[in-house]
Amino acid sequence: MEIAVIHFIILGVISGLTEGAGVLPDGPLNAAVGETVMFTTTLTPGTTLGSVNWKFGSKEIFTFFDGNFTAPEYEGRITFFMSTGSLELRNLALTDSGDYSVTILEPGGVPPQSGTTILNVEEPVSNVTVTSSSTELVEFSSSVSLSCSSSGSSLSFLWLNSSSDVTGSDRVQITDGGSTLTIINVTRYDQGPFLCQVSNPFSNGTSDPLNLTIYYGPEKTHLTISQPHKYYEKGSDISLMCSADSRPSAVFKWFLNGALLSDTGSDLSLMNDQISQRGNYSCQAFNNKTLRYETSQPSVVSVLEKVSGASVTSPPNLPIEGNSFRLICDAAGSVFTRKWRKGGLDLTPTVNMTLTNNRELSFSSLNKDDNGDYSCNISNPLSSEEAKYSMIVIYGPETVQITGPRPPGCSAGCIAGIVISVLVVLGVVAAIVWYSFHNKKKQQQNSNTIRNNNKAEPQSDNKEEAVYENTSAIYENE
Repeated sequence: MEIAVIHFIILGVISGLTEGAGVLPDGPLNAAVGETVMFTTTLTPGTTLGSVNWKFGSKEIFTFFDGNFTAPEYEGRITFFMSTGSLELRNLALTDSGDYSVTILEPGGVPPQSGTTILNVEEPVSNVTVTSSSTELVEFSSSVSLSCSSSGSSLSFLWLNSSSDVTGSDRVQITDGGSTLTIINVTRYDQGPFLCQVSNPFSNGTSDPLNLTIYYGPEKTHLTISQPHKYYEKGSDISLMCSADSRPSAVFKWFLNGALLSDTGSDLSLMNDQISQRGNYSCQAFNNKTLRYETSQPSVVSVLEKVSGASVTSPPNLPIEGNSFRLICDAAGSVFTRKWRKGGLDLTPTVNMTLTNNRELSFSSLNKDDNGDYSCNISNPLSSEEAKYSMIVIYGPETVQITGPRPPGCSAGCIAGIVISVLVVLGVVAAIVWYSFHNKKKQQQNSNTIRNNNKAEPQSDNKEEAVYENTSAIYENE
């Protein structure tokens, strides 16, 4: 008995001195729960063994010395290989993780050999799932936490957004050993899909993808007009369209000069548009999830009516030399410009003429030089028309002289009366002759109105002429 005690003391001392010589390979050894692990020594197969002692920590689990001894809790789980002193351990449990050592004695006084290694028994990764604190979020306002859970042991976590690794930042936090991902003030680029990869030294698993619904917008709200023009003719059909980046799709309202219209939807149709529909149009986009609005820049719709019925009119009083007189240029439709001409040339007002807004041409005191053919061209970007007026200034008689012998019994006043009567009669006769000739000539001419609406239009032969009796001239209004 004393010899045995001394033997084991010496063996312990020698083992302590030779530890690290290593008859076991470098560890650790990794295995899964329920699997089998082989502790293989480096001895040459067929080596004669005197004794072999296997320990788990400080507990002897198997001893070979004139027989085999297996610790009761390892019965049925251990197989010993005599040729090398190796040991097989089956049906592993998590509690089998730890330090394993072996001490081997050979006969003939050969120094004992020993070795140690580490066994890690892990539970395989399984049932990897990701849950979210919320799946419907508002951009820049909401935060979300994603949690990854898994069965297994010694787990490591990795988060992916689509195929890219997620790393921590001021806005992204990874906590709880990597199993929790928190995103503060989410953006539309945080919608995923998110995946959680879990691993341990000998297994791994990946969750199903998780997508977040992130509401954003509206933004980039824009109004466009189909077939845009600077001006639209009255009666045209105009289509306006509003668009915006938004999730969910925005709803739209329409405004004209800042006033809300009853129309809704992304399209606004102006059918047979009228002058009252011209102005600044804008659309407003609204997101019923983010509760945000955005209004487009205004777009101008200019509706014009073609010029028609151009005329030059005058007051009923006669254009008598020395008197004031005026001509008025007007037309129906949208009037942009008026241009006066005289005798086919641009009108240059003289000292007795005044133009008011190019609409009214006033004469402070008519003279013979004001006679002539006047015209006024009225236009807008879509059309133009021209109206004419013939000015005949009434003047005289001037420098009346009476010559020849005085009739007997007729005083000077008598003679003057006769002369004036004759002149009046001659004037009336001349006026009638002139009127008849001029009227016949005018009937052969085209209308006094020249229309320029990008197509030929019928011309009117309507003219107004008047013969005023007891005058020395004719006044015509075209």
